[in-house]
Formats: sequence, structure tokens, C-alpha cells
Amino acid sequence: MTDSTTDSARTEPPGVVTRTTRDLTKAAVSGWLGTAMEFMDFQLYSLAAAIVFNTVFFPDVSPAIGLIAAMATYGVGYVARLAGAVYFGRMGDRLGRKKVLFITILLMGVSTTLIGALPTYATIGILAPILLVALRLLQGFGAGAEIAGATVMLAEYAPAKRRGLISSLVSLGTNSGTLAASGIWAILLAVLSEEQLVEWGWRIPFLLSFALMIFAVWLRRNLKESPVFEERADVVDGVALSKQEAASEGVLEAGLKQRKGKAFFLALGLRFGQAGNSGLVQTFLVGYLATTLLVDRSIPTDAIVYGSLLGFATVPLIGLLGDKVGRRPVYIGLTIATMLVAFPAMLLITSGSAVAITLGMIIALNIGVLGLFSMESVTMAELFGARTRFTQLALAKEIGGILATAIGPVLAASLTALTGSWWPIAAMLVVYSAITLVSTLLAPETRGRDLVKLEDAA
Repeated sequence: MTDSTTDSARTEPPGVVTRTTRDLTKAAVSGWLGTAMEFMDFQLYSLAAAIVFNTVFFPDVSPAIGLIAAMATYGVGYVARLAGAVYFGRMGDRLGRKKVLFITILLMGVSTTLIGALPTYATIGILAPILLVALRLLQGFGAGAEIAGATVMLAEYAPAKRRGLISSLVSLGTNSGTLAASGIWAILLAVLSEEQLVEWGWRIPFLLSFALMIFAVWLRRNLKESPVFEERADVVDGVALSKQEAASEGVLEAGLKQRKGKAFFLALGLRFGQAGNSGLVQTFLVGYLATTLLVDRSIPTDAIVYGSLLGFATVPLIGLLGDKVGRRPVYIGLTIATMLVAFPAMLLITSGSAVAITLGMIIALNIGVLGLFSMESVTMAELFGARTRFTQLALAKEIGGILATAIGPVLAASLTALTGSWWPIAAMLVVYSAITLVSTLLAPETRGRDLVKLEDAA
């Protein structure tokens, strides 16, 4: 293929630096693969935290306290993600998306591999969980800008009329990573004994991630910069001008003088529902069913696998629907549906029946997590102006992650232990989704927005 740009690969609106279909394909695969790796790494960790880390790293406490401690180490990664969002987000807005995406994939891959080589509490005592937290922090620092960068890159590459569908590949990457991690754990639980799993089996998924990191790093070295970044009026020779320099050059004053805030808080609200629901469905429920309800651990793990497989249809269909009817109607439908099914789904999940548990988790995962993520990927990118899109998007995602995903499982563990019941989980699903519904009603419709504009949509 030549370097001439085809109409099908043209990033709208006219005037933006264009890329070939091959460039768009590379960007799509890179975004999908990096996000898949991020979520595989985090899902590997979350499942390990729910299944074995309370025994491997916190053996001297009760099962309930051990689960809370394991979930807390899961949560600290989100604090590091916030620092990574600030640091790499600013770098991405000033120096370009490509440089950041190369660094973040490297950080995530190295830290995840090293987790698989950690000595246990039985070997070195308290130093073991300390090292675990340190690597979790490093992993989170890199991941803090990974999904934001992939989201921005794909949205800025995609043709406006297909932006929802193409941007949903980021969500599909999260689904792929979740599926890979859950599948690996399902195999381990099926073929290894409890003793083998605790002694050495839990290390296998973390060590295997090294091969995926090598491929992802190679792919990103050959990726071209976002065409929107290169076309920005405030970018000169590949570097964004400072505010003072841009003002002196007369660069789009509307974008430079606009007060920030409204778009960010709207995006934060959109993020809250998906992030909170994800922490409950994909992380907490696995440990809750296994340690509190004494359900065979393979049942919820298999349910996530089946739900993720269905997600390969759910995610692009939601993205396509958003392109056809708009972002707001789809968001409204998904949030209301999640609120309506929260209590019935939890009745199924806590019934003790393997079939009912699987059905309930599949419903909750596809409506309340993957469906919302598909819309989030494109809508949050469209809400922000080009000058600060990377930073604001990354911060909205990570602050939402800290408030909902990191704290949620710990809060759910505490509330279910206090009440002795499952209803707090369903109530949290309703509250998280209601926050996103309110944000959707307050947000403007962003479908087809010109992403080269420096100002926010709200």
C-alpha cells in the first residue's frame, strides 16, 4: 500500500493531517493490544488477590481480614495510576501520544513480570507484601496513562462517522485482557491442586506476560503520531507551545482562555459507573463468592470468561449504536438497565446455583461494565479539547478509578462483613450507575465533534 490517504482512512473533519488505512490499522491494533495488556495485568493481579494472595502474602490473619488486605494491595495501584496520569498525561499533550504509549507499555510489562518472581511471606516475612505493594505501585504508574493514551490515539485516528465503533476497540482490549487473565486462572484452578497453586502455580500468569510485552513494545516503535496532535494549531515542530508562547502567536484564544472544570466533572461522572461496577463484578464478587459464600472458585472465574466472550459482540455493537443514534441515548439506556437488573442479578449470583451465578455475572458484566466502557471510550475523548485531552481524560479515568474501583471492593468487603448480606453490593451498583446517569443528562451530545478544537465541549 502507498502512503496516499484513502477516503476510508481519512480522519474528519477536512484539513486534519491524514493517515492511510494501514496507519489506522496499526493504531487500532496498538491501542487494543496495549489496553489488553494493561487489563490482563490488572485482572491477573485482582484474581490473584481474590484467590491466593491472602494466603501467600497475608497468612497470619483471618480469611475475612486477609481478603480485605489483599483487596487493599489491589487498590494501591490506583493511587499510583493517578500519579502516572498527571505525569504522562502532560507529557502526551506536550510531546505527543506515541512517546508516552511506548513508555507506559514498558513499565507495565516489567513490573507485572517481576510480581511473578516475588518471594512469599513464608520466605522473607513482611518484606514480601512490601515488595508486592512496590511493584503494584510501579505497575499502576505506567497504567495510569495507558488506557487514556490508547483512547485518545484511536479517537484522534478514527473517521468521525465511525469514531464510536473504532474507539470501542479500546474497550475490546480491556475485554480481551480480562478474558486472557480469567482464562489462564480458570485453567490453573482446573489442573492444579490447592497446594500447587499456592506454592508456584500463581506465578505462571505473571511470568507469561513478558512475551506479550515484547510484542507490544515492538509494535509501538513503528506507530505514527496522532494526526490530530500534529494538526493542532498550538503544536510547532512536534512540541506544543506553552500558554504564553501560544498567546503570543495568536493561537486559537478560545481554547487557551476557556475555564476548565465542567467537562472534567462530567467525564468523572461518566467514569464512575463503569469503574465502580467493574471493581464489584470483576474483582470483589470472585473473592466474596469463594471466601464468604464458599462457592467453588472456578464458577465465578468461568463466568467472567463467558461474559468476556459475549463482550466481543456487546462492545462493538454498543460503539456502532453510539455512532448511529448518539452517545447520550445509549448511555441513558445502559445506566437505567444496570439499575434495574442490579438486585435481580445479585439474587442469581448469590443463589448457590452454578448456572444462576454464571447468568447473573454475565448480565452484570455486559450491561454495567463492558457496555458502559464502550461508550466511555469515545465520549470522554470527545468531551475534551485537543490541547489538554490526554491529561484531562487520564485524570478523569484515574480519579474515578480511585473513588470507585479501588475503594469499592474494600467498602463492599466491609459492608458485607458488617451486614452479613449481599444487598450492599446491589445497592452500590445502583448508586454507581445513577451517578453516571446524572452526568449523562447534564452532558452535551458529542457525536461527530471536531477533535482538533482546543476548547472543551462543555
